[in-house]
Amino acid sequence: MTSDGRLRWHCRRGMLELDLLLGAFLSQGFDALDEEGRLAFERLLAYPDQVLLEMLMGRMAPADPGIAYVVDQIKGAALPAA
Repeated sequence: MTSDGRLRWHCRRGMLELDLLLGAFLSQGFDALDEEGRLAFERLLAYPDQVLLEMLMGRMAPADPGIAYVVDQIKGAALPAA
């Protein structure tokens, strides 16, 4: 498992949209993930920025079920509270 500081560093990307989505999720939703979810989040961060953006915008579906779950969690956290 990656340390908190290193994980935060990996959430800093070359696109503002990704920085905002990933940073917010790390602050607000990451702690709710179980060990498997946390490992899937780390795998997600290994993707190139453009692929990651496509997944988070819903234009590409992840083949890995763990990553698909985390992507759904990130997208759900980004929705405004009703």
